Amino acid sequence: MKLIINAAAVAVIESAPSRIPVGGSMMKQLNVLENAYLLIDSNRIHSFGSMNDVPAIRQKFTIDEEMDAAGGFVIPGFCDSHTHIVFAGSRESEFVDKINGLSYEDIARRGGGILNSAERLGQTSEEELFEAARRRVIEVISHGTTALEIKSGYGLTPESEIKILRVIKRLKEHFPIPIKSTFLGAHAIPKHYRDNRQAYIREIIDVMLPKVADEKLADYVDVFCDEGFFTIEETDAILKAASTYGLRPKMHANEMANSGGVQLGIAHNAVSVDHLERVDKPEIDALLASSTMPVALPGASFFLRIPYAPVRQMVDSGLPVVLASDFNPGSSPSGNMQFIMSLACIYGRMLPEEALHAITINGAFAMEIQNDYGSICPGKIANIVITKEIPSLAFMPYYYGFNKIDRVIINGELFDPSKY
Repeated sequence: MKLIINAAAVAVIESAPSRIPVGGSMMKQLNVLENAYLLIDSNRIHSFGSMNDVPAIRQKFTIDEEMDAAGGFVIPGFCDSHTHIVFAGSRESEFVDKINGLSYEDIARRGGGILNSAERLGQTSEEELFEAARRRVIEVISHGTTALEIKSGYGLTPESEIKILRVIKRLKEHFPIPIKSTFLGAHAIPKHYRDNRQAYIREIIDVMLPKVADEKLADYVDVFCDEGFFTIEETDAILKAASTYGLRPKMHANEMANSGGVQLGIAHNAVSVDHLERVDKPEIDALLASSTMPVALPGASFFLRIPYAPVRQMVDSGLPVVLASDFNPGSSPSGNMQFIMSLACIYGRMLPEEALHAITINGAFAMEIQNDYGSICPGKIANIVITKEIPSLAFMPYYYGFNKIDRVIINGELFDPSKY
């Protein structure tokens, strides 16, 4: 089946799939083809070009379906490379605690935070978790996200961590978008292991990892390597064990402190190091010398009122910055990537063009799906969004809080949430 989209402004376009992510000054160089068509053949992008060429396209091909972009932009679907979308319940009581002056660390010491979510999750069935996560995935797709990474980490027991990963596996099978699964058993130390941290490390290595690998439940492994969570030595031991099962890291690093997690992640050939609220020149230089993707999570900075990752400095240094939502119940309860763009522009001083690269092609690199997703490119899978009629791409982050997406196309077909 051939679908043609008419009268669009097509952005984030490539003639061939990128071999490297978009970094440094190139992030502000955005090709936009005005008054354009986009031709989709089956589930892949066939071509794009000027509307003046459409008569010749109609003579050459039988067009099965047409859409009018009506003054909107056609852009790649957003690639959200860091979420915790499978969780039990909400944590608005802790939201009020923060308003009353408690810090993230204070709440964690009182048994809140990750431990609170873990306790709730242990009491929630797999079916209930799947149903709640299913609704959340539909919600983020409606806001333009067409590729996701989802982490475990709110279980903290072998049974609950496996339960989360099985839910993620079901989501992969249920939805037509690419979903990557990450095992994050090392998200926090459970209450009953507080006086014996090493016993929990051994449980991750000797019990959880073999089970995860045996059931093929994860694409990656993650560790919260930061002050108050897992040390460099503990993280190193877990990552070494995970490597024996072929699991590459995607790490939480440098959210609470300059922990050394960035350098350790690079040493372990991590796909990405995420958070990066507290990085300096040594971390930036180390990232520049590596293929590890730097992922900023401005939603967490906004919600926790902590420093934002220095994305302006990172881009100016030449890095290919990624933006992701960190969608989770405690520190970033939103998967709206349009709002993430706004935060990056307002607080990180990223240009709209840079932010768009960060949530599309660079996000695809952070999930290793760049050959098929992340840009408007002939041969890539047609996961794209059509915006409402907007005056410019800068309007996307400027007009914050409202959904600017009109239609979502996945695998060449209009997404119908009622089917999922």
